[in-house]
Amino acid sequence: MFYYEKYPPDSVPKIVVEPPGPKAREVIERDHSLLMQSFVRWYPLVAKTGLGPIIEDVDGNLFIDMNAGIAVMGVGHGHPKVVEAIKRQADKLLHYSLTDFYYEEAPEYLEELSKVVPISGGVKFFLGNSGAEANEAAMKIAKGVNEGRRPYVISFIGAFHGRTTGAMSLTASKPVQRKGFQPLLPAVIHVPYPYPYRCPFNVPPEECGDAAIGFLEEWIFKRVVDPTEVAAVFVEPIQGEGGYVVPPDDFFPKLKKLLSSNGILLVDDEVQAGMGRTGKWFAIEHWGVEPDLVTMAKAVASGIPLGVVAGRKEVMDLPPGSHASTFGGNPVALAAGEAVLQVVREERLLENAAKVGEAIMRRAKEWMDTYELVGDVRGKGLMIGVELVKDRRTKEYAKKELAEILMKSYKRGVAVIGAGFSAIRFAPPLVITEELAMKAMDVIEDAIKEVSKECRS
Repeated sequence: MFYYEKYPPDSVPKIVVEPPGPKAREVIERDHSLLMQSFVRWYPLVAKTGLGPIIEDVDGNLFIDMNAGIAVMGVGHGHPKVVEAIKRQADKLLHYSLTDFYYEEAPEYLEELSKVVPISGGVKFFLGNSGAEANEAAMKIAKGVNEGRRPYVISFIGAFHGRTTGAMSLTASKPVQRKGFQPLLPAVIHVPYPYPYRCPFNVPPEECGDAAIGFLEEWIFKRVVDPTEVAAVFVEPIQGEGGYVVPPDDFFPKLKKLLSSNGILLVDDEVQAGMGRTGKWFAIEHWGVEPDLVTMAKAVASGIPLGVVAGRKEVMDLPPGSHASTFGGNPVALAAGEAVLQVVREERLLENAAKVGEAIMRRAKEWMDTYELVGDVRGKGLMIGVELVKDRRTKEYAKKELAEILMKSYKRGVAVIGAGFSAIRFAPPLVITEELAMKAMDVIEDAIKEVSKECRS
């Protein structure tokens, strides 16, 4: 791997001063004095540089990155092919507003992206700057193609689609994301997601998908809104902020059949799950379902802001002037995006995600036999959630224990974060080797062991 020359496996993780060190504390103090603190900072990691799956902080500590900058750095930090593409494009053209003019980088990138998008029969795109923007655009596209005759949209409890007003109206992950910002968009309906470990319908895990479809049919379409008024259903193939929740295998095929029979668009939010994270280009491919619209961001341009909506040609049909973005499709971002596609193919990162992800899942499932704190393990590829519970019978969330495990792991050189209310979120760069992943798992297991002992004492 390209990062081994600088960071051979036996050199990481490496703690030279207990984090946060003096330089980190100085940066944090300045940060707090200048930035609105509306963020979630899992622990005080102050990144200075990165290469592959390794982050070095300002005090010289080396961390194995098990979160990829929140699932953004799919091909790893500082991949030389991506960096070279960015430099080359920066020398050529930084910006010239794709919404008003043309440049060749857009069709060049989109021709390559169209080869992997899971939509057949012709696809068109809209370019923005983030996942929230992509979901906002998808909402307008879904409503606009029906000329306002279908005003309703549906999303799922536990979903995270962004924090801008429209996207936030779809989001239902945690109350803090919506508290104090009402009124949000009208005509948004939230329905339960089939969360097998905590099925909201009080049925066995294998029946949870059927129950979710039945709820849509019997309780929403027959009692709340006529399906002919619903423009789209937004769904994450694997819920991200909601806890890395994988639905039952029969859910998506049945959802697609129900929506198609009612003329409702399926909007597949791949912002976190897409671009190879699950071992396929897009997570929806695991269930053989073809969406009408796909939204993506995060890993598409390896840290350069880029949001994308891909859709069936007949759906992507808003009139001129109805939607645009000054910076969307920035040529530097497009150059980075094209390099990402090339790297994923050439370095067989889909295969690596599947292989290393399987090893992480296997190791994490062993924890269930050893630690009562580990209640559930789920995921696909390198998108894995390990849910912690105070009691396996009651499944009470282990929020405090999660925070302690993440902090202990950070102190020992592994940057891993949470998802949902008490799940450890595994989302390392796709370039990580099994050797490095297992070193990270050793550190995390030691933290789990210590916290488990503390719980019993």
